[in-house]
Amino acid sequence: MSIQIHKVNSKEQIEQFHSFPDRLYKGNKWYRPPFRFEVEKVFDNEKNERFKKGGECERFLVKKKDRVVGRFAVFTDPEKDKVYNPPLGGIGFIDLEKDPAISKEMINFAKVWHKEKGNSGFRGPINFGENDTYWGILIDGFDDHNVYGMLYHHDYYEELIEVTGAEKFDDLYMYHLNMEQPLPERLVKITERLKSQPNVDIRPIDKKNLYRDGELIRTVYNRAFNEQVIEEREEEFIGISEETIHQMIKKLKPVLMPGTSPIAFIDGKPASFLVSVPDLHEISAKTGGTLKWWQLPRLVGFKKRAEKFRPLAFGTDPKYRGRGLEALVFVEGYKWTKQHYPNLKVLEGGFVSEKNWIMRRSLEALGCKIAKTYRVYKWMID
Repeated sequence: MSIQIHKVNSKEQIEQFHSFPDRLYKGNKWYRPPFRFEVEKVFDNEKNERFKKGGECERFLVKKKDRVVGRFAVFTDPEKDKVYNPPLGGIGFIDLEKDPAISKEMINFAKVWHKEKGNSGFRGPINFGENDTYWGILIDGFDDHNVYGMLYHHDYYEELIEVTGAEKFDDLYMYHLNMEQPLPERLVKITERLKSQPNVDIRPIDKKNLYRDGELIRTVYNRAFNEQVIEEREEEFIGISEETIHQMIKKLKPVLMPGTSPIAFIDGKPASFLVSVPDLHEISAKTGGTLKWWQLPRLVGFKKRAEKFRPLAFGTDPKYRGRGLEALVFVEGYKWTKQHYPNLKVLEGGFVSEKNWIMRRSLEALGCKIAKTYRVYKWMID
């Protein structure tokens, strides 16, 4: 039976793009859908600034006759793609039934698409936008729910992708910390000494002044990731714009947990931070990925009911590295979280490249353990 690929244009096709994974994972207790409206922002010319930066993105359905058997998106983002030599475009939102013919047809189509755009290859699955959401395919850690911002995948995806001639590009790890376990005493003592220094201050993000604190975080984040110790991690970093931080604040304002996301200061200047949010997939699992007006009551009191949360962003200004600030914001954030949200059982975060041994070593010193592995591949075009 022949396979056809159809570009997503109509409302009906958009619905099929979202409903296909729901059908594919029906009965799987670990699968949780992302919110549809957040996925739609990725493909919205007005809401995703990557389009304004010259990016192009199209999404497709894979069909056998009238039955959807797969979906994917392809995109090119000149600002990010050009850091690779030769330039590499992207592919993402890959979902498919267990049939190697589908994955081969999908990747062959993507090769033609990218060749027409002038790319010598592409990497994926990645996101056309933020680097910490909808990234990679799950290759380890299937017996757990996918946390907010991450996708779930069947264990056969790895095999079906690799039969297309894909090369491994990077592995990224999600770390777990059981909130019942005590933090290493040595690190707690270090952070207590650091807190006692007169030029060091730490406080939670102020929900009444989110745009002010958002700008402080943006400054630290851009400096931190533009000057990384691990050179390979600098490649695709292009910084967060003022527009992006405002969009993130608008999105996260309703779910930020007061008193849990710290900003540390040295001599009154922002030096390190950690921002966490509850696992909103606990809600999306109950609403089928939608959030209509009649479903909004589910948000009431959710932060007190949530059992898992995700540190979504963190960073330290390079000129303040080596002073223990990373441990300070983590330990204080941990303490505040336990105090304000005792129902939380698990921290899941990190999303750290296997190459970033410094961050991995830091998280493991705090008692975190690798819980999931996501893999990104690369395809070169002949």
